[in-house]
Amino acid sequence: MSSVDTVTAREVFAGAQDFTVGIEEEFAILDPATLELAPRFDDLNRAAARDPVLAASISSELILSEIEIRSGRNESFADAVVAQRDVRRRLFALAHGRGAALGATGTHPFSDYREQRFIDTEHYRRVAEGLQYVAKRNNTFSLHVHVGVRGADRAVRVCDRLRPVLPLLLAISANSPYLDARDSGLHSSRSQVFTKSFPRCGVPDTFGGWAAYAEYVDFLVRTRSILEFTQVWWSIRPHFAFGTVEVRICDAQSTAAESEGLAALMTACVAQAARDEDEDVPFVDLAPRLIEENVWRAIRFGLDGELVDLERGETYPAPEAIERLLGWTAPMRAELGLDVVLPELNGAQRQRRMIDAGAPLEEVYAAVVRETRDTYAQEVAA
Repeated sequence: MSSVDTVTAREVFAGAQDFTVGIEEEFAILDPATLELAPRFDDLNRAAARDPVLAASISSELILSEIEIRSGRNESFADAVVAQRDVRRRLFALAHGRGAALGATGTHPFSDYREQRFIDTEHYRRVAEGLQYVAKRNNTFSLHVHVGVRGADRAVRVCDRLRPVLPLLLAISANSPYLDARDSGLHSSRSQVFTKSFPRCGVPDTFGGWAAYAEYVDFLVRTRSILEFTQVWWSIRPHFAFGTVEVRICDAQSTAAESEGLAALMTACVAQAARDEDEDVPFVDLAPRLIEENVWRAIRFGLDGELVDLERGETYPAPEAIERLLGWTAPMRAELGLDVVLPELNGAQRQRRMIDAGAPLEEVYAAVVRETRDTYAQEVAA
């Protein structure tokens, strides 16, 4: 299938299975002594070839100091977590054995983006050539979740329904207060660098169905704006190859438990939106300018600020976003057995508490890397 074949993509969605789950986690590859970004992807990828499970689960990203692992398609969220935990253990053991460390925050706090090298593949050469500074500047790390949704029209309408939910998920996931060796004053500087810079990124328009979405993608191809559908980098999108709705709004999470809790919540949101669509639950098509107010609040203040109830025009404490999403998704969480457990403070809040207490940047990041190692790696020796 051509990567922008909208006709075949519709057929993929017609054969898709509801509520399959795939988890994708991105990690920074680090020098264990300095915790600087280290361009070691090719080295780790070659070493992983001796482990067929790991080799099949690793993916490159834009820069050589980044690595992604994927659970693959699973029948349930529980199966996806089991698969991802296995791959994590293998990756962290491999990195430890090769003298590398791994970090999981939305941005690296102090490595110079100008010194990072791109992955040498056709896809990323195209991205680098096409985006120039925008690509070079994007040293960011995310958590993505794919949820199977049967039917192309239904998948697009699920994306439509989830537009106002995206800023809430971003606030909950915020985990990148540092950028360029400075306190950015933001909770998700990753979103400012990536979402606000890349073309065809952020919260998408409402399309109403597959015909309008396919028309837009065909327009991009016809005008030579894109060569691959993945060059539409929106924070939520129908995935042509997998027949899934892919949620892409969240920062990478510093602990395995947070990553799993957030992935469960994203899965629940997609499933609930699909069920609401099936049951014709009323849906308010909010203007992009309104949703963007909450996107900014999530970027700037995360869970330490306030969000806006966009239908009522009233503010509420940002931590209430968790309760609101849990309340809305309760039916599908019960049906799918999704257990959402999140800490009292998210990653950005924990880092900010250390910053406010006077801890230097290097100390804060070292603490975060320890959290990552101790929770994702499990049995890997310190």
